[in-house]
Amino acid sequence: MPLIRVENLSKTYGEGEVKTHALRGASFTIEKGEFVSIMGPSGSGKSTLMQILGLLDSASEGEYFFEGTDVTKFSEDEKAKIRNKKLGFVFQSFNLLPRTTVYENVELPLLYDEKKVESLADNSGKIKKALEAVGIAHRVDYLSNQISGGEKQRVAIARALVNEPEVIFADEPTGNLDSKSGLQVMKILQDLNEQGHTIILVTHETYTAQHAKRILYMKDGQLVADDEVKNRKIADGENDLLK
Repeated sequence: MPLIRVENLSKTYGEGEVKTHALRGASFTIEKGEFVSIMGPSGSGKSTLMQILGLLDSASEGEYFFEGTDVTKFSEDEKAKIRNKKLGFVFQSFNLLPRTTVYENVELPLLYDEKKVESLADNSGKIKKALEAVGIAHRVDYLSNQISGGEKQRVAIARALVNEPEVIFADEPTGNLDSKSGLQVMKILQDLNEQGHTIILVTHETYTAQHAKRILYMKDGQLVADDEVKNRKIADGENDLLK
């Protein structure tokens, strides 16, 4: 059973002559453990598709099965529970809380869990594990406005990891970063995928998309190609950027 299966997924905004077709009849599956890029230019529908897959928006037509369950008609509360327990999000703008520590930012998803972890030690252990996974544990007590952009994105990835989600959605995660920091973030996502995490990356950049193992190409709201690619490892000439 695939982790994600969508059938004829469509999204329209507005009515009549001002109706906009943001997504047109997308159908595909994503297996657990895949690293998939959704790629396309501005207005192609890639962000709309990610928002629907991440249960941040609803489709106008079609079916969406997550872990075999049709989530198309789920209530907002039901979607919120899945987002908190099963999905992690990394955004271009980091979305960290200002004037709070790295630790507190990563802790946030745990505080929204209805079934609170049993002790502060449990929380601390999960947060430490997530920070170590992205190489940012040494900044645990820093305020979020005291660290660099690349470090902020690492914190955002740690926050997405802390609840051990089934899927990590990364929406243009290198968009606000320089080349070195962007490459470091992509290396982290590759490493997480090799550890078994399912990654869905949204990007308009070919270079970034090619770090995945599969690329879904979007154009004018349609899925126009679905290609398996040889996972782009970090090239020898780029290793210095990772130091």
